[in-house]
Amino acid sequence: MESTRERRLTTLLLHKPYGVLSQFTRESGSRWGCLADFVDVPDVYAAGRLDADSEGLLLLTSNGRLQQQLTDPRFGHWRTYWVQVEGVPDEQRLQQLRDGVVIQEKLTRPAKARWLQGDAIPALQERTPPVRWRASIPTSWIELSLREGRNRQVRRMTAAVGLPTLRLVRSSIDLMDGGPRLNLEGLAQGCWRPTTAEEQKRLTRLISNRRGRPRDGSPPG
Repeated sequence: MESTRERRLTTLLLHKPYGVLSQFTRESGSRWGCLADFVDVPDVYAAGRLDADSEGLLLLTSNGRLQQQLTDPRFGHWRTYWVQVEGVPDEQRLQQLRDGVVIQEKLTRPAKARWLQGDAIPALQERTPPVRWRASIPTSWIELSLREGRNRQVRRMTAAVGLPTLRLVRSSIDLMDGGPRLNLEGLAQGCWRPTTAEEQKRLTRLISNRRGRPRDGSPPG
């Protein structure tokens, strides 16, 4: 039987780099790396996913119930992304993102969007390979928070309002328990850490809710 400490170490926070699949095995003929290149902890799997060309916070766990809680949109866990886009996000475009846009013939759920300017622009390491951008068109950063995770949703949403995504980084996940969001603080690209004792307590409470009822939440502030 696992010791208490071993159980704690089976939930990890990883800063997934660009070019890495959200799985531990490589795909035949693929140019992408995999999680095994960065994480050597056995029996953990991604709770949710990030596309290979996306970066940022990825939770890895051995607990199937936690995977379900964090990935099922009925439970309403807000995920926040920093998105570098081509163009300038005026208020009309931001409001479209908040209200929902039609992608793949279906309206997205209400979101929260804001333009990041000045000190609010995230201080990120340079991406490898570098982002390709056109000198004749300005680029901007927006913060977008979603409660669902459809296929390439962020990219499809920004494209729908005329702001093509250049770089996409998941910055945080809200457990919807009133505590601080799990985030990238202190994690360089490709690095991971186990959950703290307090974070583990919060995750345990999350999955010990016997009623298992989906929660309604509001966007992170």
